[in-house]
Amino acid sequence: MKENNVRGFTLTAMFLAIMIILAVTPLGFIPIGPINATTMHIPVIIASIVLGPRIGAGLGTIFGVISLARSTILITPMSFVFSPFIANPLTNQGDWRAVLIAIIPRVLIGVVPYFVYRGLHHLMKQKARPISLFIAGVAGSMTNTILVMNLIFLFFKDSYANVLQVTADAVYGVILGIIFGSGLVEAVVAGIATMGVCAVLLRLMKK
Repeated sequence: MKENNVRGFTLTAMFLAIMIILAVTPLGFIPIGPINATTMHIPVIIASIVLGPRIGAGLGTIFGVISLARSTILITPMSFVFSPFIANPLTNQGDWRAVLIAIIPRVLIGVVPYFVYRGLHHLMKQKARPISLFIAGVAGSMTNTILVMNLIFLFFKDSYANVLQVTADAVYGVILGIIFGSGLVEAVVAGIATMGVCAVLLRLMKK
């Protein structure tokens, strides 16, 4: 038991270190038009599956705080949707609801993959573990993308349209384009990484 605790603590520290490295380098947030594609969700997804939803949710919260801080320091036209300290271009004031967008989807990245993997693993058994891991990775990534983009639409529809220079009626079409464009690419990358890394770490944890 003590050895498992030490191993879990070591892996948690490793995932946290990877997230910090991604946060301070261009590898963590990659600008694509008005949004940033991210790889920071991948350590959170892997930690969720290997170490459980509590540690996954904790690391997801850290991801959210990093995202909020980064949007406050490195200001872009979309920073106001992730940071309450950046003024909304239409109201000229910060909005506390940006905290919800920055934090809630990232917490769930650390929860959803665990239950998706456990459910699929129970149904498909050991031989299908790679498939279960891949789907869990995709589910974690899409949880982030779908929630973030829909919360932006819910809270900041008009402001988002203003930044993109489109009509309010066209905003959700843009959001769907992001979800099924860069969002799917992120999800596939996350699925492949989850499948490869978790297979090794789960064997390590069993030993």
